Amino acid sequence: MSRTTSLEAQEASEFLRVAGHPVRWQLLGELARSDRQVRELTALVGQRQSLTSYHLGRLRAAGLVTMRRSSADGRDTYCSLNLAGYRERLAESGAALHPGLRLVPAGLPGPAGALDRPPGQPAAQSPVRVLFLCTGNSARSQMAEAILRHVGGSRIEAASAGSHPKDLHPHAVRVMAERGMDISGARSKHLGEFAEQRFDYVISLCDRVREVCPDFPGAPAMVHWSIPDPAAAAAKAPGAAGAADNDSYPAFVRTADELASRIQFLLYAIEHSPMSSERS
Repeated sequence: MSRTTSLEAQEASEFLRVAGHPVRWQLLGELARSDRQVRELTALVGQRQSLTSYHLGRLRAAGLVTMRRSSADGRDTYCSLNLAGYRERLAESGAALHPGLRLVPAGLPGPAGALDRPPGQPAAQSPVRVLFLCTGNSARSQMAEAILRHVGGSRIEAASAGSHPKDLHPHAVRVMAERGMDISGARSKHLGEFAEQRFDYVISLCDRVREVCPDFPGAPAMVHWSIPDPAAAAAKAPGAAGAADNDSYPAFVRTADELASRIQFLLYAIEHSPMSSERS
């Protein structure tokens, strides 16, 4: 066995050891569905907080989980699963054992505007409705709506709103335009406009709006993505002369990249959820 192969085997073994522990596997399963606060994870896995924090630390050290302070309450910490990184590590682990076990990632939707589905599976007759929420409906949720519309095609109806709507951020318009999506005419909306509507998924992108999110009819899947507000970075940018200051633009690029990655995995989950077969 070559030195390179030996190192790959050791890394694969360590990854499987970290991810395969029963408590850590349970934590990964919860975080695959939604970002969670540490105290929520403690209750969900039924362990002491000290033990939950220990296992989260192991996952964080392995690069599988990230943690950030809540923007709503700095005493809380949100945990997120790096799904793309996990997929890559899992594929590498299979290949390290035998070339025949090299995992081929399941097809994820691209910008062509249609969801991938197994051969012979019929398209759903009614679209899956997704609502993105943040505080201002000026950047994150507008970007998420545009991306989902772009890659979801006719299978998806996407909308967005905010708890305290404000004008669309020019950087949000710019970053979407660079990806072939024009949101210059988008309107910021209050979440109350959608309070009586039925959605399949309601996804909060802001820690603050999660705290005030109303109940929606039809018991939609409630998902939280704890994503920092890029407009806050714009406001804090050194020497910023206004909302369009170029020094703050990279924060919007990072936000768009993260949203695109999360939405790809969301679409795959939608395509293989029980709801999808019920709609066919």
